[in-house]
Amino acid sequence: MNSQSTDKLEFAAKFVNNTNAPIFLTGKAGTGKTTFLRDLAKRTHKRHVILAPTGIAALHAKGVTIHSQFLLPLGSFLPVREPEGNFTDQYGFYTQHTLGRRHPLNQLRKSVLKAVELLVIDEVSMLRADVLDAIDYRMKSVKRNFKEPFGGVQILMIGDLFQLPPIVKDEEWQVLNRFYNSMHFFEAKALQNSGMVYLELDKIFRQQDDQFINVLNHLRDNQVTHEDIQLLNKHYKTAEEIGELEDYITITTHNYKADQINQKEMGNLSGSSSFYEADLEGDFPESLFPLPQKLELREGAQIMFVKNDSSGNASYFNGKIAKVLHLKKNEILVEMQDTHEEYTLRKEVWENKKYLVNPDTKELEDEVVGTFAQYPIKLAWAVTVHKSQGLTFDKAIIDVGRAFAPGQVYVALSRLRSLEGLVLRSKIQSNLVYSDHQVVNFSQSAGNQSDLSGLLLQHQYRYLVSLVDQTFDFVPVLRELESFQKEQNSSMEFEDVEMQVTIPEVFETISKEVGNTEKFRRQLLFLLQEKESGKLQERISKGGQYYRNLIANSLKKIISQMGMAEQFSRTKKYLEGLEAVEESLLRKYLEISKLGRLIEVISMGGVPERMEDLEEEMLSLRRQFILMAKEHAADKIKDIKSKTGRKKKGTLKPKRQKGDSQEVTFQFFQEGKTIQEISKERGLALSTIKSHLAYGIETGRVELEDCLTQDVIAEIRDQLEKQKSMSDLRAFFDGKYDYGTLKMVIAGNKVGF
Repeated sequence: MNSQSTDKLEFAAKFVNNTNAPIFLTGKAGTGKTTFLRDLAKRTHKRHVILAPTGIAALHAKGVTIHSQFLLPLGSFLPVREPEGNFTDQYGFYTQHTLGRRHPLNQLRKSVLKAVELLVIDEVSMLRADVLDAIDYRMKSVKRNFKEPFGGVQILMIGDLFQLPPIVKDEEWQVLNRFYNSMHFFEAKALQNSGMVYLELDKIFRQQDDQFINVLNHLRDNQVTHEDIQLLNKHYKTAEEIGELEDYITITTHNYKADQINQKEMGNLSGSSSFYEADLEGDFPESLFPLPQKLELREGAQIMFVKNDSSGNASYFNGKIAKVLHLKKNEILVEMQDTHEEYTLRKEVWENKKYLVNPDTKELEDEVVGTFAQYPIKLAWAVTVHKSQGLTFDKAIIDVGRAFAPGQVYVALSRLRSLEGLVLRSKIQSNLVYSDHQVVNFSQSAGNQSDLSGLLLQHQYRYLVSLVDQTFDFVPVLRELESFQKEQNSSMEFEDVEMQVTIPEVFETISKEVGNTEKFRRQLLFLLQEKESGKLQERISKGGQYYRNLIANSLKKIISQMGMAEQFSRTKKYLEGLEAVEESLLRKYLEISKLGRLIEVISMGGVPERMEDLEEEMLSLRRQFILMAKEHAADKIKDIKSKTGRKKKGTLKPKRQKGDSQEVTFQFFQEGKTIQEISKERGLALSTIKSHLAYGIETGRVELEDCLTQDVIAEIRDQLEKQKSMSDLRAFFDGKYDYGTLKMVIAGNKVGF
């Protein structure tokens, strides 16, 4: 690998690990994007998930699909708050309004996304702008951060825009074109003014033929010359000449053409077919099958490997061509095209994964939920341009006389290592050789960004500032506790007095530190700005130890509460709520532990990697607390008579409690009803419903952005610090916004009256 390419890869690693900037990592076919992703997944210190637009792309990236992770409904997303009915009467559209209310995330997905620091999206050329905006809204909602793109989470997008474009139907585009200039991911609202960093890997490892590389570059940039076309068309052969060729694969534009060629060639072989069934285990839906469940082969068939050799012997790779020599019931013998070496196949395994937070370690992990095992080959007399993406061939017949999408000619030709292995079934017409103009314009403008070294320093400093700010911000932990207390309001009914007071005590302990942490953050930010590295590390070390102890003591109490609750019946939901609080405290403990090391390594120009020693230290502490909790519970349970651990209630129907009416409002709101609809259905004044929702916003039960438009929120927030009281605020707006609306915005803002 040459130094220029190595420099770009090092920049990419630093931008991911040392900054929080959104990144688009691109490059021509064969520049090492996939290798970078594999290495990043093993080494990054950030908790991350790997995503892809399609099932097959997710399998190749060893990740999950975007739709499964974010539970996105099928259809098109409109990046607005209003219901979709305001924009179209067609079925299959949804907005922020309907995504949040009709398609809520389950607890598993929320838990994973709360833990995430980095989203990696592979094959981003296929990702539509509206889907990226739907991801943005999901992340903002989960992180409760609507001020930053993706809720403050970094996003790394990997792919080549000159590959095949995202798909959008005409009837969808008639609605979507009101919001987007095109469906390419870079048109997403979430990326506008985001400071996205554009990194292009430019060393090509697939082709070594300089003349061929120049032609491919001209094709990408819409700068193809008459000489380029002439050079390519020298490789045209007639049907008769092609009929005499052996060991070539045809790359064509349409599925039906590839199928016709494969079936015709298969039919020309003598002998009967043999069939090989895939082995399925667990959850592996048919839509994810990388190969047919029943594979049909004949001796003499030309096949292609569709997976790299997982044994480590590198006997084959994705795209390698071979010929079937011999077939038995459970045995397939092939001959490799290039070396003529004979090889007995074995089944390869594809894994369907999902992300979860490990209940024992509280680490973000991927779990295999199903597997598909099959011989890793398919018939390969022909393949479509689309399915050839990512593959490399020594010899291929290119049939793109009916290219119907921008970039198809480039994708087909760039599968080859050199011009020597090129055969054209039809001559290339200059009017078919074009790349998407919007892609070319975006790539040229994005590539003109300022010097990468200077850009890296800017983003590194911003990242360090945000690390200090977030690490000693305890509001997210308090929100988790508030939400838990509201949802589990029966906790005060526990028979054991210690269990009655644990959650309020933890909340009070952390609440008291909010003012102190704000002062501490200001001190650290001043030292960071002044580049007082020694003093900064000293303050982080001393202050960090104090706050780690505070979080550890709170964690100990929560785990003790869990140990007690596990002894009782009907506590499943209560325990799930406690687990969310525990995860929040563990994340905060680890953030404080890592801060000093992150600042030191980044400031010295290094790249921080996984800090397994700090993770193990945290887990060891948790294991210790769990043992103590079990001993404590075993001792305390002897004195508690009730199976549920709660106080016994009388037979009389309990008096209606304060807050019951609010719960009814919350339930209606979560079902998707508007404020006006709830008011009408309940027979209560609008002001009462808004008061309920304001309380829900304040306690984390309701999102402010689900109640009011961004324009209204922004206009009122702009006046919160300028007006001294609610009276002044109401006087300023002079009836434009009622008391309930103002109260909701105040509840969702840190500034109060």
